[in-house]
Amino acid sequence: MNDVLERLTAALADRYTIDRELGAGGMATVYLAHDIKHGRDVAIKVLHSDLGAALGGERFLSEIRTTARLQHPHILPLLDSGAADGFAPAAWPPCTSRTTSSMTATSRSRCCRHDRETPVV
Repeated sequence: MNDVLERLTAALADRYTIDRELGAGGMATVYLAHDIKHGRDVAIKVLHSDLGAALGGERFLSEIRTTARLQHPHILPLLDSGAADGFAPAAWPPCTSRTTSSMTATSRSRCCRHDRETPVV
């Protein structure tokens, strides 16, 4: 276990049990965790510490505030957010059954007519 994961696990120990990393991008890392209070699995997104120090975390907090206001059947709802030991974790329901590529392919096939790439307007 790396230092960041150890610190995160300790910081969130009263709320979540971190299982494993699901993925990482240029801005944040997402972990699969178990919500102790509600007995459910969640995906926890945590801003990379170097970005948090450089940007002050404001862009990430803005993303969390924006996401919290969204309500749409195709957008996962924000379940929790907060601060712990210098981290600003945000929790969503995990979406592990499909990849982004498969969702894009499915979405494209639904909006195209007859095998053509012309979107239905």
